[in-house]
Amino acid sequence: MGIYLSTPKTEKFSEDGENDKLRFGLSSMQGWRASMEDAHAAFPDLDNSTSFFGVYDGHGGKVVAKFCAKYLHQQVLKQEAYSAGDLGTSVQKSFFRMDEMMRGQRGWRELAVLGDKINKFTGMIEGLIWSPRGEANDQIDDWAFEEGPHSDFSGPTSGSTACVAIIRNNQLVVANAGDSRCVISRKGQAYNLSRDHKPELEVEKERILKAGGFIHAGRVNGSLNLARAIGDMEFKQNKYLPAEKQIVTASPDINTVELCDDDDFMVLACDGIWDCMSSQQLVDFIHEQLNSESKLSVVCERVLDKCLAPSTAGGEGCDNMTMILVQFKKAILNSGSSSAEVPASPPEVAAKESNPAEAESN
Repeated sequence: MGIYLSTPKTEKFSEDGENDKLRFGLSSMQGWRASMEDAHAAFPDLDNSTSFFGVYDGHGGKVVAKFCAKYLHQQVLKQEAYSAGDLGTSVQKSFFRMDEMMRGQRGWRELAVLGDKINKFTGMIEGLIWSPRGEANDQIDDWAFEEGPHSDFSGPTSGSTACVAIIRNNQLVVANAGDSRCVISRKGQAYNLSRDHKPELEVEKERILKAGGFIHAGRVNGSLNLARAIGDMEFKQNKYLPAEKQIVTASPDINTVELCDDDDFMVLACDGIWDCMSSQQLVDFIHEQLNSESKLSVVCERVLDKCLAPSTAGGEGCDNMTMILVQFKKAILNSGSSSAEVPASPPEVAAKESNPAEAESN
């Protein structure tokens, strides 16, 4: 059946957690796909005042998504801008840093490990009799240059979306590259906090064409149905252009929202969910489930089951699915800025304009 299994894998990886400001649940499921290429990260306490959540939807393989889940939040912490309180700049630089880190011998080795190309018995990378240098320094994340047969490795041809939400006090910063999506429920109304980066969007199309690419059948150079992603180095080879102007770029859109008492919860999910439900439909379904279910991971599992297709005939509901649900604890929001200080709706509600089908469903 090509990329699909004969029967879906419905086993789920689920997790719950909380701190004094929020609680979260998440679930992921392979579904009909031949392999699981999604990854995620959930750190309610990235530091003593900050929470971090991310979903990463891999394509062409799982390694870039797994690499981002392992390293992106670490890089956010390491940025000078983070220490200065500039979350937007720190996460933006971290997206670009992923591409930099995946190049060269060190990047190749990390991707080989994450791609399970390490022989479990000898500890050696399959197909190569070579012992990497500097292994003891792995804990010191200076990502120093390593000599080796893949020193000129330009990075992976596979890639991943990245949709990340960072919460500090009442500030919510969302960074997105690709078509995973972050949505917030404010008084039961769904607001997109990210925009799906499809090639036909005017701003994406303009960059793709200027960089020497083309769009065919809704795909970049006829192959990739995303305009932004981490990895996908074959689309980032123009040495005369900066990273943000390549055919495909890892540059994220950054949205900053001030949370208020009207905010119920936030959802981060890959397109396996959004292919099946609009933002408002998902928010409505979650509200309905929360009337009778308090465990947030169970709510996520029910969403995955609802979206799973009965067969592969239609395509929708056949993708890997990952979803993180974050519920805000109202008492914390009340102690911060009042609702009166916050706009009636997030400024990025304009993102809905690029999704008319969704606007109709609201």
